[in-house]
Amino acid sequence: MGKIVAIVGRPNVGKSTLFNRLVGERKAIVDDFSGVTRDRHYGVAEWLDRKFTIVDTGGFVPHSDDLFEKAIRDQVKIAIEESDLLLFMVDVTTGITDLDSDFANILRKSKKPVFLVVNKVDNNERLIDSAEFYGLGFAETHTVSSASGSGTGDLLDLIVSTLKIEREEEPIETEEENAVVVKDPDDLLPKIAILGRPNVGKSSFVNSLLGFDRNIVTPIAGTTRDTIHTKYSAYGKEFLLVDTAGIRKKAKVKEDIEFYSVMRSLRALESSDVCVIMIDATQGLESQDVNLFHLAHKNGKGIILLVNKWDLVEEKGTNTARDYEKAIKEKTAPFVDFPVIFISVLEKQRIFKAVEEILAVYENLSKHVQTHKLNEFILPVMEHTPPPATKGKYIKIKYVTQLKLKPPTFVFFCNLPQYIRESYKRFLENKIREEFNFSGTPIRLFFRKK
Repeated sequence: MGKIVAIVGRPNVGKSTLFNRLVGERKAIVDDFSGVTRDRHYGVAEWLDRKFTIVDTGGFVPHSDDLFEKAIRDQVKIAIEESDLLLFMVDVTTGITDLDSDFANILRKSKKPVFLVVNKVDNNERLIDSAEFYGLGFAETHTVSSASGSGTGDLLDLIVSTLKIEREEEPIETEEENAVVVKDPDDLLPKIAILGRPNVGKSSFVNSLLGFDRNIVTPIAGTTRDTIHTKYSAYGKEFLLVDTAGIRKKAKVKEDIEFYSVMRSLRALESSDVCVIMIDATQGLESQDVNLFHLAHKNGKGIILLVNKWDLVEEKGTNTARDYEKAIKEKTAPFVDFPVIFISVLEKQRIFKAVEEILAVYENLSKHVQTHKLNEFILPVMEHTPPPATKGKYIKIKYVTQLKLKPPTFVFFCNLPQYIRESYKRFLENKIREEFNFSGTPIRLFFRKK
């Protein structure tokens, strides 16, 4: 299962700037004013072929009666509970504040690994000033400059070594790699995670499926709190439904509920084979849904999107569903080859169709194309549209084979693999998708010298 790292600290110490640097893109809004981050951001950080999930939280202000600050405070506590490692960020330009000291006391009680990250250390004078923060009593103290990136490499080295994150090397097919150690027969069953925002109908969808007499249902103990694994049979196939719904607590404000949903969804996503992302037809695809979608894609999971409450959409015309799907895929680009099913759990509309598509996506995730069929198709394609020459050197791709890995992984053997452009990789991926139907699943392409 993937590791989760949370960035925590008081307002305006540079948490979002560090988050943007670690994920390699500007996802979190950054401003000089405190309290800008109210929404939580999460993404995938990659370092030396190792990946982990990182969460940006709002600024922690203890004992405040402000509605937003109270909600953020509750969310930070959830992040502390659900994360595997915490980055406690402070600001060298202000020194140790009362908020820092109060927060440090909370973190010491968490029993989670905590790295104290002293930010804005971009010259020797500030490096000397950073020694003050050893007074907070944390064993691991690191100086960085989120704005320039200084010190972040050493920090990432320590994160991946502390969490013992395995390296994602270019795959090499071996007998040992393909061997499966079975501890529990249920471990071999496909795992289908039902993900989405609160109140979109996740639990209702699962309950509707479990209510049919033709299906065999056996409860299995959940692996994490409030995540329920249920064995389910349909169309002659058996799989595990991972329900991430049912987390609403009346004592919590809405923002807190949604953050808890995200943290638990990340866990369910990591352990699943296929991610079913459910949205509310009356609200559309929102930013949290898009983030979950991209995380599922980066983690090599099969993806299907269910648009629930389609019965509540008024004035539907001939092209309403088509236009709705087009708008969804504009937000998920460049990956657009996945099923979109319009359902109504309340009215029992197309829920069986949804199950069929889920099983089809899993089959595509496990699909293996024979080498001779693959080459019979792709070699003429590459002969007709060869890779563009680079620096006067012509690239010759000799043959391709698919490894027995998930997601579908293809290895192309050629003379100059380092000169293959990303645009040509996308071209080959699209051709393979069109010919062999890999709808709903990511495809990974590797190029090796031969």
